[in-house]
Amino acid sequence: MLRHLGMRQYALITGSYWAFTLTDGALRMLVVLYFHQLGYSPLDIALLFLFYEFFGVVTNLLGGWIAARVGLAATLIAGLLLQVIALAMLLVDEQMLTVAYVMVAQALSGIAKDLNKLSAKSSVKLMAGESQGRLYRWVAWLTGSKNALKGMGFFAGSASLALVGFGTSIALMALALLGVAVAAVALLDRDMGKASFKPKFSNLWSKSAKINKLSAARLFLFGSRDVWFVVALPVFLQTQLGWSGVSVGAFLAAWIMGYGAVQAMAPTITGVANKPTPDGSTAVIWGLALVAVPVGIAIALMQPLNPDLVLMIGLGIFGFVFAMNSAVHSYLIVSYADADGVSLDIGFYYMANAAGRLLGTVSSGWMYQTHGLAACLLTSSAFVVCVVLVSACLPRGNQFVPGKTDQ
Repeated sequence: MLRHLGMRQYALITGSYWAFTLTDGALRMLVVLYFHQLGYSPLDIALLFLFYEFFGVVTNLLGGWIAARVGLAATLIAGLLLQVIALAMLLVDEQMLTVAYVMVAQALSGIAKDLNKLSAKSSVKLMAGESQGRLYRWVAWLTGSKNALKGMGFFAGSASLALVGFGTSIALMALALLGVAVAAVALLDRDMGKASFKPKFSNLWSKSAKINKLSAARLFLFGSRDVWFVVALPVFLQTQLGWSGVSVGAFLAAWIMGYGAVQAMAPTITGVANKPTPDGSTAVIWGLALVAVPVGIAIALMQPLNPDLVLMIGLGIFGFVFAMNSAVHSYLIVSYADADGVSLDIGFYYMANAAGRLLGTVSSGWMYQTHGLAACLLTSSAFVVCVVLVSACLPRGNQFVPGKTDQ
């Protein structure tokens, strides 16, 4: 029989997810800034995250199946311990930190991150019960708080690099996460999230048309962000505008924290029109609002305007609209998913999410190095057009029955 979570178990999973997210954001900024200092090109830095994103794709696909069989506690604890190992791998002499070596460490980190995300997001479905309004609020709050903490991690990573250096920063994060992992082993319910059936390997692939369509939209949505945000923007701010590493980290941290705050408020914002939960039409509306933003930033950067001001205002607008898109999509997948074996549907969806990040990250480094930031922004808008086209095929209103899998 399907086990539902108590508040204590949900709080433990959420706390573990928060701790992991904080260190994950710090590690991302540490790697980008430190390896830029060592003289790595934008493409080299993008390649450092290639395995991080690629193994995120694999982990979400396999992780959903594994979690349905062994439970969410096992996947969450495994994620925490893998991140500790990944961090420990970076505690070597600077000369050993080659692109290939760091790519392997980042592969473990990518696996760890998505095991944690899968466990946390799946647990919300088990906790919220049948109320779609409650589910929307809780998904928005979990996702928003996660991104706020990731933003804090960005700032912590850049600040700690300046204050104590790369090695000490990595060691402190590894010790903190090890403590969280020990607490999780001692306190989490081992049967939490197990499916009432033993899913077959063939269950990896979603048989739901709406989940497949939403997954495709998610791929392009996160590709549209990371194609300019992950590598191109931090390098542009440092090399073209002369920002310090701490300034870059603080700015991106503030952006992600604001982005998280908007996600957390999404139910209030979308509920203004007396429509408490989103559907396919909501995804289309917010997708259309996002299309023009990256193009507008690119055009403004070509004008005789202050580029610092253009990027700050442009990123603020992009962050608000992108956060609304992400919040709507995050609610829809948890709502579409079947509660029994929830990790299977959510794992498949976040596989597409990771594939979008992979596409965006690799494109970001290559495109910025060869064509500049404007090309990255134009590609971002093209990806959002794809989001709108796919979202137009999602169920609307009474076409959508929450938690019911269509064949």
